[in-house]
Amino acid sequence: MQTYAAIATVETGEFQNAQELASIWGDLRQDLETQECELRDAYILLGESDVLMIFDGPDRQAVLEASIAAQRYGINMKTMEAIDVEDLGEVVEDV
Repeated sequence: MQTYAAIATVETGEFQNAQELASIWGDLRQDLETQECELRDAYILLGESDVLMIFDGPDRQAVLEASIAAQRYGINMKTMEAIDVEDLGEVVEDV
Protein backbone atom coordinates (compact mmCIF):
# COMPACT_ATOMS: atom_id res chain seq x y z
CA MET A 1 0.00 0.00 0.00
CA GLN A 2 1.12 3.52 -0.76
CA THR A 3 0.82 6.39 1.71
CA TYR A 4 -1.11 9.53 0.80
CA ALA A 5 -1.57 12.90 2.49
CA ALA A 6 -4.72 14.91 1.95
CA ILE A 7 -5.14 18.53 2.91
CA ALA A 8 -8.83 19.26 3.02
CA THR A 9 -11.17 22.18 3.37
CA VAL A 10 -14.67 21.91 4.76
CA GLU A 11 -17.33 23.76 2.79
CA THR A 12 -18.69 26.73 4.67
CA GLY A 13 -22.26 26.16 5.74
CA GLU A 14 -22.08 22.37 5.76
CA PHE A 15 -21.48 22.21 9.51
CA GLN A 16 -22.70 24.54 12.23
CA ASN A 17 -20.03 23.55 14.76
CA ALA A 18 -17.18 21.16 15.51
CA GLN A 19 -19.55 18.54 16.94
CA GLU A 20 -21.37 18.26 13.60
CA LEU A 21 -18.07 17.79 11.79
CA ALA A 22 -16.99 15.14 14.31
CA SER A 23 -20.28 13.31 13.87
CA ILE A 24 -19.54 12.42 10.23
CA TRP A 25 -16.00 11.23 10.90
CA GLY A 26 -17.00 7.58 11.40
CA ASP A 27 -18.95 7.61 8.13
CA LEU A 28 -16.02 9.16 6.28
CA ARG A 29 -13.62 6.56 7.71
CA GLN A 30 -16.00 3.81 6.60
CA ASP A 31 -16.17 5.27 3.07
CA LEU A 32 -12.37 5.28 2.92
CA GLU A 33 -12.32 1.64 4.03
CA THR A 34 -14.89 0.78 1.35
CA GLN A 35 -12.27 1.96 -1.17
CA GLU A 36 -9.65 -0.20 0.65
CA CYS A 37 -7.98 2.89 2.10
CA GLU A 38 -6.91 2.95 5.74
CA LEU A 39 -6.95 6.25 7.62
CA ARG A 40 -3.77 6.35 9.71
CA ASP A 41 -3.99 9.85 11.21
CA ALA A 42 -6.19 12.90 10.96
CA TYR A 43 -5.65 16.39 12.33
CA ILE A 44 -7.77 19.51 12.49
CA LEU A 45 -5.75 22.47 11.22
CA LEU A 46 -5.93 26.10 12.21
CA GLY A 47 -5.32 28.23 9.16
CA GLU A 48 -6.01 28.14 5.44
CA SER A 49 -6.92 24.42 5.39
CA ASP A 50 -9.18 22.59 7.83
CA VAL A 51 -8.05 18.96 7.95
CA LEU A 52 -4.91 16.92 7.31
CA MET A 53 -5.40 13.20 6.70
CA ILE A 54 -2.70 10.57 6.32
CA PHE A 55 -3.90 7.31 4.85
CA ASP A 56 -2.79 4.25 2.95
CA GLY A 57 -4.37 3.18 -0.32
CA PRO A 58 -3.80 0.30 -2.73
CA ASP A 59 -3.59 2.51 -5.82
CA ARG A 60 -4.44 5.93 -7.26
CA GLN A 61 -7.86 4.80 -8.49
CA ALA A 62 -8.94 3.80 -4.96
CA VAL A 63 -7.63 7.09 -3.57
CA LEU A 64 -9.48 9.07 -6.24
CA GLU A 65 -12.71 7.26 -5.40
CA ALA A 66 -12.14 7.91 -1.68
CA SER A 67 -11.67 11.62 -2.44
CA ILE A 68 -14.91 11.66 -4.41
CA ALA A 69 -16.69 9.96 -1.50
CA ALA A 70 -15.44 12.69 0.86
CA GLN A 71 -17.11 15.29 -1.37
CA ARG A 72 -20.51 13.99 -0.22
CA TYR A 73 -19.70 15.33 3.24
CA GLY A 74 -18.65 18.75 1.97
CA ILE A 75 -14.95 17.93 2.35
CA ASN A 76 -12.75 19.00 -0.57
CA MET A 77 -9.50 17.04 -0.53
CA LYS A 78 -6.21 17.85 -2.22
CA THR A 79 -4.50 14.48 -2.14
CA MET A 80 -0.80 13.87 -2.68
CA GLU A 81 1.29 10.72 -2.76
CA ALA A 82 3.67 10.67 0.20
CA ILE A 83 7.12 9.09 0.22
CA ASP A 84 8.81 8.19 3.49
CA VAL A 85 12.10 10.04 3.94
CA GLU A 86 13.75 6.66 4.57
CA ASP A 87 12.80 5.63 0.99
CA LEU A 88 14.16 8.79 -0.65
CA GLY A 89 17.39 7.08 -1.68
CA GLU A 90 15.44 4.50 -3.71
CA VAL A 91 13.56 7.27 -5.54
CA VAL A 92 16.82 9.01 -6.47
CA GLU A 93 18.30 5.71 -7.74
CA ASP A 94 15.27 5.15 -9.98
CA VAL A 95 15.80 8.50 -11.71
